[in-house]
Amino acid sequence: MRIAVNAHLLSDQTTYRGAGVSNYSAELLKALGTLVTERSLSPQHPLELTAYLHAAHFDAPGMHLVRTRLPLENPLARIAWEQTVLPIHLRRQRADLVHGLVNVLPLAARCPGVVTVHDLAFVRTPGVLPPLKRAYLTLLCRASAARAAQIIAVSSQTAEDLQQCFGTPTARITVVYNGVAARFAPRRAEDLQAFRQRSGTPERYLLYLGTLEPRKNLDLLLRAFARWRQATTIENRDVKLVLAGARGWYYDEIFRNVEALGLTEHVHFPGFVPTEALPGWYAAAEAFVYPSLFEGFGLPVIEAMASGAPVICSRAPGVAEVAGDAAITFAPRDEDALAAALHLVMSQPALRSELRRRGLARAASFSWQRCAEQTVEVYLRVLANL
Repeated sequence: MRIAVNAHLLSDQTTYRGAGVSNYSAELLKALGTLVTERSLSPQHPLELTAYLHAAHFDAPGMHLVRTRLPLENPLARIAWEQTVLPIHLRRQRADLVHGLVNVLPLAARCPGVVTVHDLAFVRTPGVLPPLKRAYLTLLCRASAARAAQIIAVSSQTAEDLQQCFGTPTARITVVYNGVAARFAPRRAEDLQAFRQRSGTPERYLLYLGTLEPRKNLDLLLRAFARWRQATTIENRDVKLVLAGARGWYYDEIFRNVEALGLTEHVHFPGFVPTEALPGWYAAAEAFVYPSLFEGFGLPVIEAMASGAPVICSRAPGVAEVAGDAAITFAPRDEDALAAALHLVMSQPALRSELRRRGLARAASFSWQRCAEQTVEVYLRVLANL
């Protein structure tokens, strides 16, 4: 069986394009490569997977990688390529199935398609994206969902949104959760101290990690942090707030609010954090705070838990589903509740220890190997129905 995977949103750039769905694409391709190597030993279900991408420094043993030299990091060029050139490649390669990893399929392809839909934020929270991007995402995601033989939703929340917003039949949706990589794990105290010295992190800090954009609700976090600082003990006044991640859409307001709240000396912006440094940033934090208004799957929440960080997160769709009972949660518009959550976690060492314990247990239930296995099951189910 020849499976083609469109992975052109896998990016090795140190910008917001290298986070989120890029991480999903990279981790899934590596796990699929391992799985395909094992499956190829069985004559019953031999799998040949080909991934189309432009990231120059990515590798996935077990998969055939087809790289293009075209400037497909440009969104318009990528859209044109995947809707015109990719269908030609699929016919030439005699692909049995094509998998679009991020919300979109090549609509002109003759072979059946599987598409992973990560979220419908562009429908559910339309005001946080530029109008042109919102229109493109809505149009092509709706068309891809209608064309797909099967849709992989990364959460039950996304599955429900597909049914409500696009009218997608339940029978064509399979929920497959993201995983968490083995590199996210607790670290010894001496290793954490060495990491702080090497990376220049504050000695004590609360961490947010994700794209800097309105959907992440960082203005609420800044206001709650300012209130907590005013009310906390002298010992906690040295705790900084780290807002890590690349700049996304409409980020200027975040920097203006830091100045307006008098937090310039207390909020750090390290920018995009490279993949290899992520586990250290999580593990060294006093707590991880994720106030997002909407997510399909709150991957940073699980990564933080796996790294041993206590988690405070919103009860927004997609976030609460991932966090389960392993985090202190708050309503995503409730500034008072977030300030109270910060006080609760930072004033009770026993609670932080309990959150670490629960978080590690919760994170253990997510793996990229399981994600890859369930993804292949979707492929086989589609091909069996041809």
